[in-house]
Amino acid sequence: MFELRLLCPEERIEAVGDALEALDALSVSVEDADAQTPAEQTLFGEPGMPPPKEGWQRSLVIALFAQEAQAREAAQLLPPQDFFHDCKVLGVQPVPDQDWVRLTQSQFEPVEITPSFWIVPTWHEPPAQAQEIIRLDPGLAFGTGTHPTTRMCLRWIARNPPRAQRVLDYGCGSGILAIGAAKFGAASVDAVDIDEAAVRSTEANAEANGVQLAAGLPDRASGTYDVVLANILATPLKVLAPLLCGHVAPGGALVLAGILSRQADELKAAYAPYLPLEVSDEEDGWILMTARR
Repeated sequence: MFELRLLCPEERIEAVGDALEALDALSVSVEDADAQTPAEQTLFGEPGMPPPKEGWQRSLVIALFAQEAQAREAAQLLPPQDFFHDCKVLGVQPVPDQDWVRLTQSQFEPVEITPSFWIVPTWHEPPAQAQEIIRLDPGLAFGTGTHPTTRMCLRWIARNPPRAQRVLDYGCGSGILAIGAAKFGAASVDAVDIDEAAVRSTEANAEANGVQLAAGLPDRASGTYDVVLANILATPLKVLAPLLCGHVAPGGALVLAGILSRQADELKAAYAPYLPLEVSDEEDGWILMTARR
């Protein structure tokens, strides 16, 4: 494989990226051209949300091609285009052959939730101290156990086992929270998401972990539950306040994540008419908020 490297201002990123895809680039990535220098800029958004900008003011665009001829053709075709103004071709170079699957796998290690509860990729052996594990591989749906919001939700489940209880995982993503609830004894688990790919991912992951749950679109959620879990983001959580609280049974628990520490007060205000939210866990600037009816 070969990579074409370009230098582009932020306002040209989208057009150049579209052109590279049209020229059969296998992938297109964007990096800060000034990274590791005094001119480096931070650019990030909340998980699952688009970044605030397409790229940096000086962005390094790297396009991967299967053949050298394709990369060099792109390097010749792009400069004459109007949208390439202020951009620069830095060159074409080969990409060393690697075992990409093994390289990707090496980036994902078992994740400790509690000393006895771990998330373990299928290619790893469980740690000796693991008494309960979830087998989960990185995929298209959000939730692999590597993010603080997911870990905090799973820690809550481990510390408050929903034995013989009815559980709802709203916005299930990979299904990791629903699977965790089932592993810790839930009598029944409904896992719902607006994304059909997430529903399929949840079903596959549940089967791989040998647990029973019902996955589907949000209209599958019905009645009240002893535990309602929602690991989404602050803005949709505020909008969903009446719906989520309406699913919490008397004596039941509401568990919310995807919330930054600075957003605690606005979440409390949004849920105040329904349930009194409190911060029950915090990690790396993210918080877990819970309430009980």
